[in-house]
Amino acid sequence: MKKSIALLLALCLSVSLLAACGQSNPAPQTTAAPAENVELFVLAAASMQETLTELGKTYEAANPGVKVTFTFDSSGTLKKQIQEGAACDIFISAGQKQMNQLDISADKEVNTEGLDFVVAESRFNILENKVALAVPEGNPKNILSYDDLKAHLEAGDAVLAMGDADVPVGQYTQKILAYFGLSEEELAGKGVITYGSNVKDVTSKVSEAAVDAGIIYQTDAFSAGLTIVDTAAKDMCGQVIYPASVMKPSAHPEAARAFLDFLKTPEAGAVFEKVGFTPLS
Repeated sequence: MKKSIALLLALCLSVSLLAACGQSNPAPQTTAAPAENVELFVLAAASMQETLTELGKTYEAANPGVKVTFTFDSSGTLKKQIQEGAACDIFISAGQKQMNQLDISADKEVNTEGLDFVVAESRFNILENKVALAVPEGNPKNILSYDDLKAHLEAGDAVLAMGDADVPVGQYTQKILAYFGLSEEELAGKGVITYGSNVKDVTSKVSEAAVDAGIIYQTDAFSAGLTIVDTAAKDMCGQVIYPASVMKPSAHPEAARAFLDFLKTPEAGAVFEKVGFTPLS
């Protein structure tokens, strides 16, 4: 009996010691990991600089863990940067050509290098713009339409600013010149055409009255406070459609999709519309 009691006491003491140890060394509590901070790299056409900068700030305020970093330039320059390995989660081009050059599903006559950067199911047309004929303050040459521009260029008494050949706005301008039967090469040789590396460059030439007119997007004319005297019809240069897509090398594809979804919202659409874009999504 005494041995049984002693054994029982020893067992109780062991249990008590184990309980005490459990209280003095509690098991660590598991907590959810903090949300990952994400930096999204968005390469977008220069004509979107004002609107996307505003929308980026709005999105960051509503999503504290996300930082949106923009690079704005001509779509051709951005395409080259993506091809050469620049960090890019989202590409928004001012023309289909530059996006198609990165899209493996596009016509091989456009995607001549077999590049495969576009996440096909994420690609969509986000905006439409217009190609506008803008003049500096006071309109010294009294250019009131594309027909007037043609007459002045043929007479050699006005200077036009247009985008380079690898810039979408320059490509649209080339179509307009061809529509009016004008030779870009001859006009450049006469010194009545000057070039800009992107649409902002062309816009600056008009704003500074360094030229008598410039062919830019109506959104850039609006943002710069320039007078638009005419806009190009569809049969003159086609539609100006901006495609957007997540890029395959994206480090944060889901966050990139979420930002593109935000750009489709009525809130974002209102920002685009106030400078002359037409939302398509």
